[in-house]
Amino acid sequence: MFPVLRDDARLSLREFTGDDVNAVLAIYGSPKATEHLSFTPRSRDEVGGIVARSVASASATPRQEYALAVVRRDAAELIGFARLALDPHQQRAATIGFALRPDTWGLGYGRETVRLLLALAFTDLDLHRVWAARAPLNIASEKTLLAAGMTEEGRIRGHVHVRGAWRDSIVYGVLREEWDGR
Repeated sequence: MFPVLRDDARLSLREFTGDDVNAVLAIYGSPKATEHLSFTPRSRDEVGGIVARSVASASATPRQEYALAVVRRDAAELIGFARLALDPHQQRAATIGFALRPDTWGLGYGRETVRLLLALAFTDLDLHRVWAARAPLNIASEKTLLAAGMTEEGRIRGHVHVRGAWRDSIVYGVLREEWDGR
């Protein structure tokens, strides 16, 4: 499916372009924004590579990854990076993740981003299950995933190696029939 464009009242998910590197750098280059992510802050060159891979993956057939810009509709301003990746180990399943620019935190954009990703998964891609993982100390992400309708499913021990140590992840999931009932 290309191109992806999903809207709600305040946000849009859209495909990345080469012009998005600086806006993504404000997220992926930020120590605050990456504090609970599975990687440390990225350089401009690294972010350029991430954006280029995101643009290239959009035209892959079959498409396995949806790396999408989160844009405030009122200002046409990129404020986040959202990702849905089909899970090759599960039938009709995907994992999602997102990161927002720190100055936009606390405004409900995370919940809206997750809901847009779930609509993409269940409405557009006809998936059965979507899951997400968060760092145990990321309480804001816990609240966001629960508010978006996901259910905490457990802990993956030693899941991510970041900042020189192994870190657990807390896993959330939602099934299509649970989403349809919202």
